[in-house]
Amino acid sequence: MTSWFEGPLAAFDTETTGVDTETDRIVSAALVVQDAPGLRPRVTRWLVNPGVPVPESATAVHGLTEEYVQRHGRWPAPVMYEMAEALTEQARAGRPLVVMNAPFDLTLLDRELRRHRASSLGRWLERTPLHVLDPHVLDKHLDRYRKGRRTLTDLCAHYGVELAGAHDAAADAQAALEVVRAVGRRFQARLERLSPAELHTLQAVWHAGQARGLQAWFALNGTEEAVDPAWPLRPDLPAAA
Repeated sequence: MTSWFEGPLAAFDTETTGVDTETDRIVSAALVVQDAPGLRPRVTRWLVNPGVPVPESATAVHGLTEEYVQRHGRWPAPVMYEMAEALTEQARAGRPLVVMNAPFDLTLLDRELRRHRASSLGRWLERTPLHVLDPHVLDKHLDRYRKGRRTLTDLCAHYGVELAGAHDAAADAQAALEVVRAVGRRFQARLERLSPAELHTLQAVWHAGQARGLQAWFALNGTEEAVDPAWPLRPDLPAAA
């Protein structure tokens, strides 16, 4: 029987105006679907005119200028619908969805759906659960004592995955997918008997524990910074923009 990490996987990634899930906006996104390792992936891309300024600090990361997205991007409402529909299709197909740092990308999509569609990601997925695989959570749990940063670039270097065009949504999604396959192979003895549904539940527990540990580290170093334990989606805030 083929292990889940050798089977069909999808991956989702966004590029944004900033790092605040409540106020920032999506400017580009991509969904990558691969039926098996080594097969050519199917890629869907979206470019969005967010309707708000794109800060130079964000452009410095992903290269998308305000002028470019205004000229070539689509209005957010139909794009958010298409993204939610695409993720729902993955859930219906039973295809696990890889999302690096899932609480950021999925929460941002949820807030965009609320903002532009009077909907939510949870409403789209209420009938068919989405099984998320987060390489950051998996790696941090399975190799918890390894020192060093764990950005996507770092994980790619550690697991021998090529990352061509970092901070391009499609490139990042493809790389995250390959990292998850590599994590599965390296920790096969611990993962192969777990289904994606079981791993989804476990990652919520693991992430909460990781958040508590990071919160304690901040407190120890005199930093009053809150770490949200929710995974893969942060609860809605009444004051969300």
